Amino acid sequence: MDCTGAADEVDKTVAAMEKRKPSQSQPGCMDDCKDVGAGCELVKKFQLSRVMLPDDANIMGNVHGGIILKMIEEAGSIVGTRHCNTQNGDRCLAALVRVEKTEFLSPVFIGEVVHVSAEITYTSKHSLEVQVKVIAENILTGAKKLANKAALWYVPCSLQNVDKITEVPPIEYASAEKEEEGRKRYEAQKIDRMETKARGEEAMPPRPNPEDAAKERHTVGFSQSSLIHLVGPSDCTVVDFVYGGVAMKLMDEVAGIVAARHCNTNIVTASVDAINFHRKIRKGCVVTVTGRLTFVSNRSMEIEVLVDADSLMEKQIGKYRAVSAFFTFISLDKENKPLNVPPLKIEGDDEQKRFEEGKSRYLQNKARRLAEKERQQ
Repeated sequence: MDCTGAADEVDKTVAAMEKRKPSQSQPGCMDDCKDVGAGCELVKKFQLSRVMLPDDANIMGNVHGGIILKMIEEAGSIVGTRHCNTQNGDRCLAALVRVEKTEFLSPVFIGEVVHVSAEITYTSKHSLEVQVKVIAENILTGAKKLANKAALWYVPCSLQNVDKITEVPPIEYASAEKEEEGRKRYEAQKIDRMETKARGEEAMPPRPNPEDAAKERHTVGFSQSSLIHLVGPSDCTVVDFVYGGVAMKLMDEVAGIVAARHCNTNIVTASVDAINFHRKIRKGCVVTVTGRLTFVSNRSMEIEVLVDADSLMEKQIGKYRAVSAFFTFISLDKENKPLNVPPLKIEGDDEQKRFEEGKSRYLQNKARRLAEKERQQ
């Protein structure tokens, strides 16, 4: 997105946020709505804001992409859960199943206020799409910038039985064209999710011995990294499975470690290809989050991140693949200007295959960005 397009997006989003400011209880509250139901605007939309603190950023002051992803998911979960509970029947909780490709359009820094605006844009019988925009505000100057745009898909899980998917109340569309556009997005993500699930069963090889890996810098094995996390109550919803935002934050951390090991510079999240949540992760599971480089261009790195879960209490379930995604990082200098990325040394046919697949995704994304830029001009 060029600067003019981004500025227009900011103006439209800020104007919409001002137009629908809720009552003074708290952001997104429904106190002003006399007839709360599936058609109520305050049920279909939600906003949250938070100042970015040092704990949210890296040593250079850039806010971690995982923090933004977690805030996006929180907003989506709230608006989705509200909407799905506007009808009679089982009380339910909206569970994240997929995040579409997400571009990090502008860096966010310590001290800026992040405003997350979420809106339900499509519903099928058992799922709903939530589109989210993230505006970063410099409260010293009043300047605002569009930091992120994302689309998330949720399914409502019954509180009585989390494996039961309840029906989603339909929404009203501005036009038949809008509904048809949403239906096409729904069908496309459904197909891609099934393909990704089949591809995501591949096991991640263990990282080479550090002493051996140290001899060959800029290889896949040298930068491959893992993080092990025991899922506790603070990571979970009221029905004891992990918030999608918690998983995404862990994935971003691991991808950042991989990128930093490869470049030895300041690195930031540039985009995330679709994140697919294949199975729920329950409280008490040990999750292993592993990342490895798949493709490197002159200025960017694609990192595959896989999340495997293993229950400590229910060993009969065994270890399983829970989440998968591709993250793209870029390298920055001290003035936050892009740097060239060291080439990736390929070893073996498997790495070559993944490299070619990553190159194909890179070229497709590049073509899509250019086409979008031309439409905006």
